[in-house]
Amino acid sequence: MKIRRGMPPDLPRALEIWRSAVDATHGFLAPGDRADIDVMVAEQFLPNAELWLAIDDHDRQVGFLVMDGKTIDALFVDPAYHGQGYGCLLLDHALSLEPDATVEASEQATNAVPFYLSRGFKIVGRSETDGQGRPYPLIHLSRG
Repeated sequence: MKIRRGMPPDLPRALEIWRSAVDATHGFLAPGDRADIDVMVAEQFLPNAELWLAIDDHDRQVGFLVMDGKTIDALFVDPAYHGQGYGCLLLDHALSLEPDATVEASEQATNAVPFYLSRGFKIVGRSETDGQGRPYPLIHLSRG
């Protein structure tokens, strides 16, 4: 289990991870919103992101992290690997880069907020909508 920087050939697998993780944890998304977000992630977000990958013992990418300054912009783990420490490994890497990291977690994704709270984050706010104005509330958390 290790972390490495992502490279362009890793993008298809990162997208697979994102899709499977969202399908497993974001069942609340309306189908049209899910499709729109998928296009944005595939065409705009991931190709322009600085990826950090969690790698298993067989050199398979099982999760990824994207930082934007002090903000954890994305942290996703393949659901087949949930509960095996990869999310904690990615979060520890984020905190090594930015000890006072912040993150926005979907209020409706029941695994996200408890994960961050268990790792020392505190709730500092809430938004009624996501970053694109969709009706998916976000919980704002901070380590600082």
